[in-house]
Amino acid sequence: MMAKFNIGDIKGVIPALITIFDKEENLDTDKLKILVNYLINQGVHGFYLTGSTGQGMMMDAAERKSVVEAVVEEVDGRVPIIVHVGAIATVQAIDLAKHACEVGADAISSVPPFYYKFSFDELYGYYEDVASSTPLPMIIYSIPYNTGVEMGIDSVEQLSRIENVKGIKYTSMDHYEMQRIKEHIGEDFMIYSGSDEMCVSGLMMGADGIIGSFYNLDPEIYIEIYEDIQNKEYGKARDKLIIANDIIEVCLKYGVYPSIRAGLRFIGIDAGRDRSPFKPLGNMEVKNFRRELKDLKSSKDITGIRLLDVL
Repeated sequence: MMAKFNIGDIKGVIPALITIFDKEENLDTDKLKILVNYLINQGVHGFYLTGSTGQGMMMDAAERKSVVEAVVEEVDGRVPIIVHVGAIATVQAIDLAKHACEVGADAISSVPPFYYKFSFDELYGYYEDVASSTPLPMIIYSIPYNTGVEMGIDSVEQLSRIENVKGIKYTSMDHYEMQRIKEHIGEDFMIYSGSDEMCVSGLMMGADGIIGSFYNLDPEIYIEIYEDIQNKEYGKARDKLIIANDIIEVCLKYGVYPSIRAGLRFIGIDAGRDRSPFKPLGNMEVKNFRRELKDLKSSKDITGIRLLDVL
């Protein structure tokens, strides 16, 4: 299958899609498709699959491919799809990249290989080999908090010279460096800000889009933020981000991924559970989580966010 979108078309609010597992921790692609349609109906601009939020590193290759196949089939060209193909071994990443291309993804992405202390030449070789394995654009995924691999401006500039390396998913709060990457490499090098709580800063400092976890849960407020930034309504965007961050602050008390799943259940979407060793919230934790969200809603008189409206 052919990709339907060019890299320059991949912009806006892009959920790093959660992967849905059932009680036995098996993939549940039927429920995943329900979530995909819900998010498209909410207005998201694309999906990022099998990354950190999608728990790609906790799945084997066959499972990762099943997720990609299910989402590509359900999306059916309505929005762009980026597939994270990162692995420690180059051969595994190439296998996932070729599969993503074959089934119709629009771009691939990868963290640098981690765990071992690879040299920059080895990292460069990894990206060169994976990027050249398909005609799809490659988006570098920099998330040093998880990988322990720092990629500064000089490193990203060198990697950008690899054919097919067309952008970076930049998950850091150092938006000075992010803006310098855009400035040094050029407007055609796509930047996706990966810190949800800093999305206004990311967009104002040159990001073409935002990719994040909480866009699964309350995408509408981030879509409004994105539109406000495009319209240069920066004050409105800031005020909305404060509300979004209030929600994030509550969620962080209960764990990012378990709280996203619990919140989706409040909305009426069965988001399953996380893979072990992540633990689902207990009944009392869910009750307290709901209460804290209700308290936030009433204390700030928040309306127009489905997560809070249904409480």
